[in-house]
Amino acid sequence: MRIIAIEEHFITPMYREKVGANEYRNFYLASRGQAMGHDIMEQNLDIGAKRIAHMDAHGVDLQVLSFGSPGPQGFAADVAIPMARDANDRCAAAVKAHPQRFAGFAALPTADPKAAPDELERAVTKLGFKGAMIHSHQQGEFLDAKKYWPMWQRAAKLDVPVYLHPALPAMPLVNSYFEGYEELARAPWGFAVDTSCHFLRLVFSGLFDAYPNLKIILGHLGEMLPFAMHRLNDHSKHAAKRRGLKKEPIQYLRDNMVVTTSGNWFEPAFVCTLLALGADNILFAIDWPYESNQVGMDFFRKLSISDADKAKIAHRNAERLLKL
Repeated sequence: MRIIAIEEHFITPMYREKVGANEYRNFYLASRGQAMGHDIMEQNLDIGAKRIAHMDAHGVDLQVLSFGSPGPQGFAADVAIPMARDANDRCAAAVKAHPQRFAGFAALPTADPKAAPDELERAVTKLGFKGAMIHSHQQGEFLDAKKYWPMWQRAAKLDVPVYLHPALPAMPLVNSYFEGYEELARAPWGFAVDTSCHFLRLVFSGLFDAYPNLKIILGHLGEMLPFAMHRLNDHSKHAAKRRGLKKEPIQYLRDNMVVTTSGNWFEPAFVCTLLALGADNILFAIDWPYESNQVGMDFFRKLSISDADKAKIAHRNAERLLKL
């Protein structure tokens, strides 16, 4: 069975230069890498032979490459624009060198609301990318603001999805909820809270009424939304109608959201997601190099689901959504 993994990250020398670290992040990368048996930053920088060797060792046929968090979203336009172009050009070169093993998601300089859609168009029409990945907020500002809508409009026009990936929440939120507990602010909890709230802001802004064919991809089995979607709908559907939305909130989650398995290796959570959204709306991903290819593949192989659903999740949904 073909295996396509669609949340697989890389970084660039410019990323290493511009993205700062602190004591906790250094501890996290070192301890996490030691537990998995590989150097996370070293593997992040490789989009060639070493990465392919790791894929081959565990049966991953194709990775959709995406620039690492916080990406251009962590910077103003003077850094974000050259950072995005550089990342996209490097990714395109890797795809050209290994077209059977890699595809690409574009990095976008959202700090410049005009440059972002233009870079998306360049990446899709000139470089052959399959969509884009955005790392949540633009320096604390969520992308439901109307000045960002040309980017969403362009994605809808190009008929490509946007992967809304987590980033560290804006510092006022970190200070409010996680001061003294930075270990909770990132992957264990804060990432999911920030990204799910961001997606719901897009829903309640009316974005999907304006662009009904727009697809947003959420990782980690939907950043907790499948578990909460009925309660969310039950307590907000009247407010959504009052706001002028054309559908109940739960319907936007079913129509405009697809999710991936990335880094959430817990079968009860998977079963919840499968029941809530159906196999047509789940795509396989690992989250390399922050997650282990072996762990992700072992989890997927052991799932007690039909062969037809397994094939959808492994490759058919990605082939359809990303036109692979």
